[in-house]
Amino acid sequence: MSLANHPDFFSHSETQAIVSAYRPLADRMRPTSITEVAGQQHLLSPSKPLYEAIENGHLHSMVFWGPPGTGKTTLARLIARQSSAHFISLSAVLSGVKDIRAAVAEAEQLASVQQQQTILFVDEVHRFNKAQQDAFLPHIENGTITFIGATTENPSFELNNALLSRVRTYVLKSLSKEDVMSVLERALLEQERGLSGSVSADEDVLAAIAVAADGDARTSLNLLELCADLAEADQVVTHDIVTQVLGDGRRRFDNQGEYFYDQISALHKSVRGSNPDAALYWFCRMIDGGCDPRYLARRIVRMASEDIGNADPRGLEVSVNAAHTYERLGSPEGELALAQAVSYLACAPKSNAVYMAYNEIMRTIKETGSLEVPMHLRNAPTTLMKELDYGKDYRYAHNESDSYAAGEQYLPDELKDQRFYHPVQQGLEIKIAEKLARLQSLDEEAKES
Repeated sequence: MSLANHPDFFSHSETQAIVSAYRPLADRMRPTSITEVAGQQHLLSPSKPLYEAIENGHLHSMVFWGPPGTGKTTLARLIARQSSAHFISLSAVLSGVKDIRAAVAEAEQLASVQQQQTILFVDEVHRFNKAQQDAFLPHIENGTITFIGATTENPSFELNNALLSRVRTYVLKSLSKEDVMSVLERALLEQERGLSGSVSADEDVLAAIAVAADGDARTSLNLLELCADLAEADQVVTHDIVTQVLGDGRRRFDNQGEYFYDQISALHKSVRGSNPDAALYWFCRMIDGGCDPRYLARRIVRMASEDIGNADPRGLEVSVNAAHTYERLGSPEGELALAQAVSYLACAPKSNAVYMAYNEIMRTIKETGSLEVPMHLRNAPTTLMKELDYGKDYRYAHNESDSYAAGEQYLPDELKDQRFYHPVQQGLEIKIAEKLARLQSLDEEAKES
């Protein structure tokens, strides 16, 4: 019997029909009304501007900014449906200016022939460069299209000002565990679009899927569908099945994206705020999300100088040692050393005095230019230099009382009384401040004598 005549063999046309008929559960369960949208109550509660715009079909150009799976595409489709507008969808990953022109031409034809409005939805709009973003501007202004963009990145950084000034930005939030569980429960029971009760799952199993989805409704539905496919004859999704499907799942991180910088900012500010629990939490979140520990090691060393400084110089030593320990041990053993450094820095006394002095001096240098080195501080290795008074009257501090040349000037003449470093009343800098105050009094006495 040939393969083509085998009873279990599908012809090419039959296979194509099966493939085209299949729709993932996440796509089938896409909300068809505002009441089905999970979360986003800060935008979709009655009287909220976006809710009113959707309910009344009042179109305006906008950008949806939020994590994956929070409903950006769904809301764009709901707006089009509610306003009876033609919906054109583009992906900035796959499209270019040619596709934009084709969409605009289609919108112009519909407007002139059928008097129908067009919503042009652009997913991942931050992937478009400035020229591509500018291509939308005249068509938004003359009303040919209502522009709706979706992005996971901060529009302030990724979209040009000309486009931002013509749209309203709505911020979508990550879904709560309860929101995601409600999505999963509806998918289990929905007759036409969902799993029609063909499988069941306990609440704690759904909770495990919801936690793994990390606020992403689409991911949660994809995970549920995989679990349902693996369910045994009794059609029950068990913890074992969920564990098998999840594998080594990681929370949302988005390396080098918005969440990346939000989390490193939270880590740094928690250390600065002397909160070891929060500092370790954000450190672990980044490790769990797949951040390169070497990047974290560099930032931890930076924190030691920027926020602890001379209040506890051991902070820098602990941080550098932790970085070296990670290089020697690797993951996961070396990550504990980094965690130790994070907790040490968070608990250490804080001073940004060196950081502030450094920045002030750099600003001063830019403002004053290349000021001359005072003559008595200049090096004089040759006879000519000595004849030109290089190094003349320099006082060798070790030959002075207390090894301090009271009244000696070390800054350029234009800055001779300037003070940049101001120790704080924290840790070792208390002692440093006392010493500098004593030396300053000696300088004043020297000037008076």
